[in-house]
Amino acid sequence: MTAGLSSAGTRLRDEYDVLLLDLDGTVYAGAYAIPGARDALVVDGGPRLFYVTNNASRSPADVAGHLSELGFPATEFEVVTSSQSAARLVAQRVPPGSPVLVVGTDALAEEVALVGLRPVRSFDDGPVAVVQGHSPDTGWRILAEATLAIRAGAYWVASNVDTTLPTERGLCLGNGSMVAALRTATSREPDVAGKPARPLMDDAVRRSAATRPLVVGDRIDTDIAGANATGLDSLLVLTGVSTPFDLLVAPPAERPTYLSRALAALDERPEKLRITAHPDVSVDVDGTTLTITAGDGVDEMVVLRAALAAAWESSGVAAVRGRGQVAAAVAEQLGGTERSR
Repeated sequence: MTAGLSSAGTRLRDEYDVLLLDLDGTVYAGAYAIPGARDALVVDGGPRLFYVTNNASRSPADVAGHLSELGFPATEFEVVTSSQSAARLVAQRVPPGSPVLVVGTDALAEEVALVGLRPVRSFDDGPVAVVQGHSPDTGWRILAEATLAIRAGAYWVASNVDTTLPTERGLCLGNGSMVAALRTATSREPDVAGKPARPLMDDAVRRSAATRPLVVGDRIDTDIAGANATGLDSLLVLTGVSTPFDLLVAPPAERPTYLSRALAALDERPEKLRITAHPDVSVDVDGTTLTITAGDGVDEMVVLRAALAAAWESSGVAAVRGRGQVAAAVAEQLGGTERSR
């Protein structure tokens, strides 16, 4: 949709009219802003900011309030959540006023009510659908109610299937881990509202009225895959879940347009951030071994992008070696010499 816009001398942020920003791992980690995120995003001019999150545990108003407390400009309208998209999917499938069993927070239940459906918490209320989103309080009892409903034929929507959730303490289990429990118990598959499925991203593009959006996130399997599924350019930042090794073995559907360490790269030239060969970096592939050669004065991210570009053009890379201090550091990030796919 937006590929090929870049021109020499411009900043990445100037190429797009809206940034569709992931939250957990990209803008903040739990109660704390990602270092440097405020300085990168709170600038005069440039693209508008919309916050697009798979996390369905809080209302858009609460998310906007949290962002404001951390120093980010945000209104409720500028927050697009998977709970909203999940509720929309259910409303398109069942009659108005239908009982819908909610596995998640009161914020998710509120979104269900806002689309004209009746949120319930028990199978005894005859739910015709189940909507499931992240809640730190989800336990066996509500999962049992959902199991009964799904096995009885209820339509099932998951807000997202992220197996983990970034927090200030590290990665914890996400909604996808709870979805897996119901999948095991019911032998059914839910429709998915959040990234990498299209509904959430489509809702964000529609609400923001973007014509040249850039998706920004920290996960290749959700943010980047969601951008690719929707035909949008993307920037992966290495401040959250996905690692250089994850990129090395990523299938084409999970490969970003741009790669950077952090959001400060929005002020870099687009062509610098693309994952491509570089004249200061030599990358050779001999069989299953990829060897990187670079001088110690070459920026580490330049070396990483060049190595990834060569790896993606090859197949079956099983070992990565580096010649020179920077190249060796990048090789270590990519798994070193004793790695298997």
